[in-house]
Amino acid sequence: MNERNDRILESLDEAQREAATSTEGPVRIIAGAGAGKTRTITRRIAYACACGDWDPSRVLAVTFSVKAAEEMRSRIGQLGVDGVTAATFHSAALHQLNRVWADVTDAPFPDLQSDHRPLIAAAYARVTGAGEPEPLTVRDLEAEINWTKVSLVSPDDYVRVCAATHRQPPAELDPARMADLIGAYEADKTARNQIDFNDILLMVCHLLEDPELKEASAQIRGRIGWLTVDEYQDVSPLQHRLMRLWLGNADGGRGNRNVCVVGDAAQTIYSFAGATSYYLRAFGDEFGPLSADVTLNIDYRSTASVVRYANRVLAASPERTGYIRLASGQRGSDGPRVTAIRYESDADEARGVAQRFVRMIAKGAKPSDCAVLTRINAQQGMIAAALKEAGLGYRVRTDNGWQAQSLSVETLKEDLTAGVVTISTIHAAKGLEFPHVCIVGCSEGLLPFGSPAPGDALEEERRLMYVGVTRAERTLQLSFAVSKDGYAATRRAPSRFLQR
Repeated sequence: MNERNDRILESLDEAQREAATSTEGPVRIIAGAGAGKTRTITRRIAYACACGDWDPSRVLAVTFSVKAAEEMRSRIGQLGVDGVTAATFHSAALHQLNRVWADVTDAPFPDLQSDHRPLIAAAYARVTGAGEPEPLTVRDLEAEINWTKVSLVSPDDYVRVCAATHRQPPAELDPARMADLIGAYEADKTARNQIDFNDILLMVCHLLEDPELKEASAQIRGRIGWLTVDEYQDVSPLQHRLMRLWLGNADGGRGNRNVCVVGDAAQTIYSFAGATSYYLRAFGDEFGPLSADVTLNIDYRSTASVVRYANRVLAASPERTGYIRLASGQRGSDGPRVTAIRYESDADEARGVAQRFVRMIAKGAKPSDCAVLTRINAQQGMIAAALKEAGLGYRVRTDNGWQAQSLSVETLKEDLTAGVVTISTIHAAKGLEFPHVCIVGCSEGLLPFGSPAPGDALEEERRLMYVGVTRAERTLQLSFAVSKDGYAATRRAPSRFLQR
């Protein structure tokens, strides 16, 4: 090994090094929270390219946000490798469509629209005769349309799928009426030569499946010699189908086997949008024999106290055998203990969190070291008001269409100064980390949301709590208010996820 290659691998632990040097054939990396996932992926790509085993121009790494793709490209470049493509599923597919479009059709390229709510509202009014729907209704209808696409459920199959899975359509529609609405929406969109985000993936799938478009298919596949898929626990059936088609083995053929998937089943928090950890769990059966199957379970991000709490959240799960157990990579002290605080009202809770950060900042912490995590957007206004009253600046990260972050249409503007506290939903905080974290609203009905019975919905909430906990590097405070205003007769119970 030459000096340059040795530098690429330096400071990796044993498991990270095994993953980084396993560069051929199918590889699965189970990477727990804080375990150096991005570090391992980027060094694996840089190492393979530096050794001459991979051609950088034929390397594709896909992840789930523009920001994550940019960070991946930057890190690979800093390791001395240029020309690697790091992109989201949607942006990679859009580039592929643009590249071959003129070769497969004379039709104009469709107009990619980010906001199809007017078409959805019009389809609802036409199908139901009920007039213009409320904005929240349109949002729910849009989410259902997106779910059908990423789940590969056609309008013709929608009624049957609902019957088989007991799925209830939104807006009090019956399945047949919802299927009609989807059909009307698609017809209107086609008439306007428009596409939405998920149409991009569907179109590339259709192109790669069409036996009459072999040249275009070969052109796309020829540019993918080595594929890495990050956040594999959150891929949808549509994304999985596209990945198999990129590799040329969608229908059982061997195709290209140089694929590496990276993920953590315990961080699956987008099941409501069609994501599933099934493909991560089943990767060995689907692509075996594997060249390497590596688990990264040392959390270098969080203190031992935080890691223990995170493990205890998952330990109560009936699915715990499918989750990895983290070990803290921080030596010495366990760090401050995780605290749980009960407040009388939501306003008390918001003020308590704000004052906690005021005290920390007075002792030398930066405002940007601090984050308040919420379960839903509606919690954020009171937190923002309390921070403002305490003289602290803030930025807000909301759940605003997680899939819309895949084509540089993010609505969140990053403030990278040291002067603001972050207020974020747990969903929007995934992939981020902060020295000091407060998770508010840890009561039954809110976290877990709706107090679900044991089953898939409860497990999703448990994983969400786990993701929230593992955002904390040093201090973690969990809190809840026993009532909205301190006077309500109905008292809230502490979340079942709070450890006593």
